[in-house]
Amino acid sequence: MEEPTDLIRSARFRKEREADWLRLEELATKAETQGLRRMSFGEARDLAALYREATTSLAIAREISLDKGLLSYLEALTARAYLSVYAPQESARGVIGRFMRKSGPIAMRKSWFFVLLGFLSMGLGGLAGYLLYFDDPSWFYVLMPGELAGGRSPDATTGYLRSVIYDDDPDASGLGAFATYLFSHNTRIAIFVFGLGVFLCAPAILLTFYNGLIIGVFFALHVDRGLGWDLFGWLSIHGVTELSAICIACGGGIQLGAAVLFPGQSTRAEALRIAGRDAAKLAIVAALMLVAAAFIEGYGRQLIQDRNARLIIGWTIGGLWLMWFVRGGRAQA
Repeated sequence: MEEPTDLIRSARFRKEREADWLRLEELATKAETQGLRRMSFGEARDLAALYREATTSLAIAREISLDKGLLSYLEALTARAYLSVYAPQESARGVIGRFMRKSGPIAMRKSWFFVLLGFLSMGLGGLAGYLLYFDDPSWFYVLMPGELAGGRSPDATTGYLRSVIYDDDPDASGLGAFATYLFSHNTRIAIFVFGLGVFLCAPAILLTFYNGLIIGVFFALHVDRGLGWDLFGWLSIHGVTELSAICIACGGGIQLGAAVLFPGQSTRAEALRIAGRDAAKLAIVAALMLVAAAFIEGYGRQLIQDRNARLIIGWTIGGLWLMWFVRGGRAQA
């Protein structure tokens, strides 16, 4: 139980400083509701100065053991003022806008070498799968998962392969089911190649290479039946975006692994922290591209049956992504 002298001392302490606390509470409320940018210079200056005075008051109050109600009030007030003064003031919309305008494409350019390694891993895998099929078509059964094949194999007729490319047979399982499974498969691959890249790069490179093998043997099957351009058009409309996302995620994973393998003058933890800044942005770019690919695949693939239109749309969208990567963030405000 508090002594009368403690209560008197607490009341005097509050009376001497209460006006400043109320002013700080008013400024903190304005900063929370309107943001610091809408405050005048004098208000922002007073907010910072009164925050420092309130922290001093809180330290004194704790030292002389004033009443718990006053301590709780000061702790809550200084916490609010701290967030108003030091917390990031940018809205979620502003953070997303800044990423799209500047930080995303800048991270892509800074990490171009790692992204290139991702594309090389996919490309070499595709080339290897293509050559293996023409060396021996039975490689198709070794490399292609049964769920992805969905009836498309060296045993399938050319007419069947053509019908599912253009959705001519409503009773066939079609490339619609294949596309849905492929998107799910590619999304998991993108997550794995990024997350596992920190383990000395190898898992990211091997998974991306294996994904290329699958695409290579699948494409070779259709080339063998004279349907290479038809499948290329179907893949282009969403695959340019979707497969590029995997390669970019792979690049982010390789970047993390390279930081562990070659930390330079820094410790491995510090090198990983620094590399993680850009690698995380690559992962976000890949995620955005996968979402965009899902929309393209969900609407464009079914609505557009012309091969040339599919090629034009797919590679035009790819060109827009490339333009964003190359030009984004270069303009000075």
